[in-house]
Amino acid sequence: MFTSIQRRSVIVTGGSKGIGRGIARVFAAAGANVLITARDADGLASAADALAGLAGSVSTLAVDVTDPLDCAAMVRTAVERYGGLDVLCANAGIFPSRRLEDLTASDVDEVLGINLKGTIFSVQAAVEALTASGRGRIVLTSSITGPMTGYPGWSHYGASKAAQLGFMRTAAMELAKRKITVNAVLPGNIKTEGLDGMGQQYLDGMAESVPLGRLGEVADIGNAALFFASDEAAYITGQSLVVDGGQVLPESAAALAEI
Repeated sequence: MFTSIQRRSVIVTGGSKGIGRGIARVFAAAGANVLITARDADGLASAADALAGLAGSVSTLAVDVTDPLDCAAMVRTAVERYGGLDVLCANAGIFPSRRLEDLTASDVDEVLGINLKGTIFSVQAAVEALTASGRGRIVLTSSITGPMTGYPGWSHYGASKAAQLGFMRTAAMELAKRKITVNAVLPGNIKTEGLDGMGQQYLDGMAESVPLGRLGEVADIGNAALFFASDEAAYITGQSLVVDGGQVLPESAAALAEI
């Protein structure tokens, strides 16, 4: 039985939709007080409505994680509303597709700005509040793409996700003396609203690459983040957890056909 995280204070960046909203739902259902942030105020309002009525409270704040001042305001808001900060889920990210030969400097700057710089700035802003908590937890949303696999059109995205793990390892060392752990969840193919409209045939094709035979749910990522945030994970830091239904295991399509 895991120790309850009821009434603990949690920030989820990029929490208005997709995996971020799924993470927020898992924490709020467990009784935590969750501040979800994103750039889109309308999306935040929709997420707040969708997450109403859970055991914990959910509030919102429009934040651009590429701006260190916005990140500082985000942490101040969590402290003011909830009396402190115990968990930062640095989840904000984008994944625009662009082939290598077509990448512009602006494309690269945008992806690295949100996915990598946004992670670093969010963590920097949260350090003092997480230290004051005495049980600070940082959970990064990385990906199997970049650290473990590649996919055409996502060279800049993959680079940003691999870079997050490089940041994580050193941050975990530097923050250990503050009793803050830093870990990452690496999602595989997860069913989010971003896949709406793609059609069942497309979804079935994605699921065929997964040994467990299905796409992951956002709650699967939320549950992994919740574990890293738990008291029981206090001795785990600088580690990454792949949540992909076994997607990275087969060495070829032929291997899957043998299952």
